[in-house]
Amino acid sequence: MDCRKAVLLIAGVLLSSTLWAQNKGKDNKNKDTTQIPVSQPADTSITDTSIAGEVNQLQIKYKDTSVQRLLNQIKQITDNERQNSTAINGLLQGKEVDNMTKYKLLKANLISASRTYYLLNKKIIDLKSRTTSNNLDVFITSLNNPESKALGFSFSDKVLDLVKNVVLEGKADKSKRSESIISTTESILNSPIFRGFTTLAPPLGIANSLMTFFHTLSVNNKSINQENLKKFEGELNKYVAYYTALNEGNQKFQYGLNFNKDQLNMLQQNMYDHLLFSASAMGFTPPAKKGTETLGVTLNQYFLTFNKENVEDFFTKLEKKYTIPGTDKINYERLLRENMSLKEANNQLEDLVMQTKRFENLYNEYFTLLDSYYSTVISAMNIASDNGLADKNIVKQKQAEFTNLKNEAITDIQASINIGELQNNTSNIKYRYKIF
Repeated sequence: MDCRKAVLLIAGVLLSSTLWAQNKGKDNKNKDTTQIPVSQPADTSITDTSIAGEVNQLQIKYKDTSVQRLLNQIKQITDNERQNSTAINGLLQGKEVDNMTKYKLLKANLISASRTYYLLNKKIIDLKSRTTSNNLDVFITSLNNPESKALGFSFSDKVLDLVKNVVLEGKADKSKRSESIISTTESILNSPIFRGFTTLAPPLGIANSLMTFFHTLSVNNKSINQENLKKFEGELNKYVAYYTALNEGNQKFQYGLNFNKDQLNMLQQNMYDHLLFSASAMGFTPPAKKGTETLGVTLNQYFLTFNKENVEDFFTKLEKKYTIPGTDKINYERLLRENMSLKEANNQLEDLVMQTKRFENLYNEYFTLLDSYYSTVISAMNIASDNGLADKNIVKQKQAEFTNLKNEAITDIQASINIGELQNNTSNIKYRYKIF
């Protein structure tokens, strides 16, 4: 029995009691011996089909305040039931829409993530392989080559001239001792040892060896004039200043590149770890490194199967599995409940987005390194001009050539890596919306 029926039953009982009381009062007033039949209590059984009619009859015939209050309660209960039913239906419908929204967001995010993994790995590999560019590297190598005349002079030729005209005072061919000094100087200049230096530019290694040789020689050879040796060292130091500036720029750039590559390696490892969980959550066998195979090779192979197309196919099959039989509706609540790992994979996508931001930072740092290196090389060429080693017009010409090569290198690298492609794809991941 529902609330309305119960209240009406009580109302009927009270009404019957009221009728009986009223009749009883009449009997007491009429002291007559004639028996007046007393009305039987009203039937208290109330059916659903007659509720409205009985309520109206009761309102018309009797104005008792208790009965009226009960009738008002019946109306209020009826109205509340109607409102609650509407609210509950709305909540149930809202819950279904909410689950559908959650799923569609999750699906779109993970599909975009599959493409993001691929692009991030590809661009990490590309940036790791960069030094500068072939043309730019050739230019720098030429400046460091003792035989090169890139700035209008050859370091090897200048050294021989200084030895002959300053140390030996123009008497290089006057004695066997002088010829021996020239021969030793040429051996130092042509030594393959200095060509293989990785921490010093070849001219710096040559200059150090020459000064060691002549200072040692001067101790035992009184024909080596100390004033001439000092003048030779002063002239040699002008070249040393130029090559030292180049060398410091090269070392700084190389150190920066190595650090940048180390950071890229760490980023690639972090991406690999993140990929392991996401791929497993979507039913893909996680990538596994084979022996000494590099991580880049492993991931390149893996992305042949773990790609956008196959991830889309995974979700298509998942939706088919949870489609309610005989309908085209998907049971999103059950799908989400039975695939909790997909929720977790979605909620961890913020880490992947942060990894792409980290790559952007390393990408920008590379160009900062390149700009710094460019400035160092330009400054080194200015030293050559200021020290009178090279003609100022030649230096300006070579600086302009170097600027063009540097700009070409930047354009080529930017086009090759195409950071915008990664940024645009990553922007499709709505990582701030967590699903629980």
